[in-house]
Amino acid sequence: MASRPGSGHKPAPRALIGRGVAQMEFRIVKSSFCVAVLPVAALVVWLGYVAPAASQQTAAAPDNARLDVQQLFATTCGWCHSSGGREAGKGPQLMNTTRDDDFIRNRIKNGKTGAMPAFGEMFSDAQIDDIIKYIRALKPS
Repeated sequence: MASRPGSGHKPAPRALIGRGVAQMEFRIVKSSFCVAVLPVAALVVWLGYVAPAASQQTAAAPDNARLDVQQLFATTCGWCHSSGGREAGKGPQLMNTTRDDDFIRNRIKNGKTGAMPAFGEMFSDAQIDDIIKYIRALKPS
């Protein structure tokens, strides 16, 4: 089996000629698996980072609603701020932070692109103040 000059096609190696279509089908399936599964796997990993925080932003709390900040950290903030904010996780450790209250308030309200979602519409100013008080009171467990 000779290739035509200038066609860019090379003849199949002799070892593959005897194996026939089954060998080619395996290669196509293997290649299709990589093309189909890898983007899906990447999407799953991305959603694992984005979905927990995004799913928590569904409804704003009323201004007068009492906020259980410890529970909030266990269910929402704890995805990134481990051990209730006492340890770094995907986000920084909050215990003993040197950031001032205005910086923390702004970060909670507006988030940080690519790092932290904005929660400004989820919490009232009074509730954000409660979150800041919780952060300031953190002690090693």
